[in-house]
Amino acid sequence: MDGVKLLTVLVVVFLLACKSPDVSVPASSQNPLPGRKLVWSDEFDKAGLPDSTKWGYEVGGNGWGNNELQYYTARSENARIENGKLLIEARQEAYKGQNYTSARLVTRNKATWTYGRIEAMAKLPKGVGTWPAVWMLGKNISTVGWPLGGEIDIMEHVGFDEGVIHGTVHTEAYNHAKKTEKGKAVPINDVTGSFHLYAIEWTADQIDFFVDNQKYYTVQKSALGASEAQWPFEQPFFLILNVAVGGNWGGQKGVDETIWPQRMVVDYVRVYQ
Repeated sequence: MDGVKLLTVLVVVFLLACKSPDVSVPASSQNPLPGRKLVWSDEFDKAGLPDSTKWGYEVGGNGWGNNELQYYTARSENARIENGKLLIEARQEAYKGQNYTSARLVTRNKATWTYGRIEAMAKLPKGVGTWPAVWMLGKNISTVGWPLGGEIDIMEHVGFDEGVIHGTVHTEAYNHAKKTEKGKAVPINDVTGSFHLYAIEWTADQIDFFVDNQKYYTVQKSALGASEAQWPFEQPFFLILNVAVGGNWGGQKGVDETIWPQRMVVDYVRVYQ
């Protein structure tokens, strides 16, 4: 092959490579779910406070049913967007009778969903006493209460068991108060140092739990039962992002007072249907 032909071949190969979508499009922006529609998302691309059209705050220091130690605030110190990421920061400070502060963001009264894929890309806080979660509650909780309204824990993590995350559902019949909750723990490498994708895929008949697109647990209506007390997952649910401190579960090994502040960093939250 003469020099001119070789040069032509190399130019063509270069141009084809430049046209490859894998070269020019970041993996995080490619649709991983062909055939499904993105119906809601927050990419956290605007610095400042979380988008008030998408998120509200639950505020208070009443223990939240689990003897937790933090006071949840609506301050930027505890929830803000920086460099395209949502930071939920738990801090050690005296505030309204509590010794810790944090934030609990909710889509309640702003967005709810019945079925679909709900996912969050997040890096978790580190240290004994931290208790971050990405989870959902039934929209009707204000009228029927917990646990009849149902709870879906997409991801829970406790700092004293760093290499493990949990996916769980709670219902009137199956819940942690009765020690009958349905869930599974799965080991993850570098859960506090790297981002991982936590997701559920929820249909009328079952809920599948995923980490980094690997399914690790399925809970089925046919196994739990069809009554409202057994399967309340046929109604709208809202989403919650929070970092608790201590509590009945997160504080089982105490709270390390040397680690604060600690953050859950969220790259994005997306809902597909």
